Amino acid sequence: MNDAASSLPVVIVGGGFSGAMLAARLAERDQASVLIERGDAFGPGVAYATPNDAHRLNVRAGRMSAVADRPGDFVDWLTTHHPDQADANGFAPRRLYGLYVRDRLSTTEAAHPGLIRRLSGAVIAIEGRAVILSTGARIDGRAVVLATGNPAPRTTPTGEDGRIIANPWTPDALAPIQPGDDVLILGAGLTMVDVLLTLLSQGWRGRAAAVSRRGLLPRAHGPHHDAPIDLPPEALSGPLSQRLAVARRLARAHGWRRVMEGYRPITLDLWQAAPSAERARFLRHLRPWWDVHRHRIAPEIAAELDRLFHDNRLTVRAGRILDVEASADRVTVRLAGEAGQALTAPWLIDCTGPGHDATATPLTAALIAEGRARLDPLRLGLDLDQSGRVRHADGTPDPDLYVLGPPARAAFWETIAVPDIRQRIEALSLALTA
Repeated sequence: MNDAASSLPVVIVGGGFSGAMLAARLAERDQASVLIERGDAFGPGVAYATPNDAHRLNVRAGRMSAVADRPGDFVDWLTTHHPDQADANGFAPRRLYGLYVRDRLSTTEAAHPGLIRRLSGAVIAIEGRAVILSTGARIDGRAVVLATGNPAPRTTPTGEDGRIIANPWTPDALAPIQPGDDVLILGAGLTMVDVLLTLLSQGWRGRAAAVSRRGLLPRAHGPHHDAPIDLPPEALSGPLSQRLAVARRLARAHGWRRVMEGYRPITLDLWQAAPSAERARFLRHLRPWWDVHRHRIAPEIAAELDRLFHDNRLTVRAGRILDVEASADRVTVRLAGEAGQALTAPWLIDCTGPGHDATATPLTAALIAEGRARLDPLRLGLDLDQSGRVRHADGTPDPDLYVLGPPARAAFWETIAVPDIRQRIEALSLALTA
């Protein structure tokens, strides 16, 4: 890179957790950046922007530092600003984590003046090392990082009557639901849990029926952090069926949480070492069970779900959806395999999770069309190299275009939890300042 280019800022598209914390880390390494966000809420992103204190972190506070080399940073911040929540073993409200991320960004800006530029706007194109905004403005940089976070669900249409809530994370999406209304929920994962907590905080007294392909719910964390076990070689290599059998045997002997903790620090290595066919088998057969054991919920949240089950206010069905039909006052979901069984309620909420599809997003679809990017073989997202650089249509990594956070899951798999993202931020900040 020539001297003129090296003096330019890194352009970061997306001002949520991934983008904001990358900008902060770059500033600490004396590298300027331009942080571009559609709105003006820089830092927390969707996950940590919730005002509802019922929404808790899914990781213990002691493991939620945003900085790789300062593991106690978040708990130290809580001790100073919210001492009643400063429990390293606890699960703080996500609202507080959003405040922590905002504070880290602004504190770093003050400590390194001029190295972080915030810019509100929509990026519509990427040309070389520059981005083009909807206003026509062009921002030149030394590199571009796509840190656009989780996209909205894409399973269901909204419907003219509004009885289908296609994205529960839009502001006041659940406000029309009345206290006595029953609801149907597509998906039974972490988004479903958040939706139920939101409804309960609104005084909701109705019943919910959740539908997912396998009817699995997120498992709960134990009362304390579980120490990882050392995994034997036969749990790390060989056919997936063999590894699964070994993992189950270890879970019976030591507890499944300790087994998952043993896998956690080496998941990236295992994923990147796996050939495409093995990844496909994992996704097809094991992913649902991996997700519910790996991405757990706080014990107090699990207890809330248990109360809903006990009071017959929550049921979970396993099945494949045949079709969804909305009328003026109800939504009907028909399932396969049970003689056309139908579920009906006044509302349907799509909790199927992020709709990752790089071809459906104009910005990345344009990159694919021009050959600057391509989908990974399993269509999980853009194909990236092991440094997070976008691969061209011919497989060549682009030296100036990176992906960070949830959109990088094709290359890194575990890219949604803070402990994983902060490691990627550290590696990427080093690469961009080398």
